[in-house]
Amino acid sequence: MADMFLNQEELATLTGRKMKSKQIEALRRMGLPFHVNAVGKPVVARVAIEGRVPAPTKPAWTPPK
Repeated sequence: MADMFLNQEELATLTGRKMKSKQIEALRRMGLPFHVNAVGKPVVARVAIEGRVPAPTKPAWTPPK
């Protein structure tokens, strides 16, 4: 599961910043999707960087007409 997200070293390399506030600014400028965790650190899914397409989801069930 740890491989699902970029680690701190990878995040610092990607953004060129070590401070979490500066990493967040850089990620916003880059237009990359991320979330901020409970301690204020940005969390980036590896799939956002690697460009893998997530598995297709089944369409929602709808009742017959």
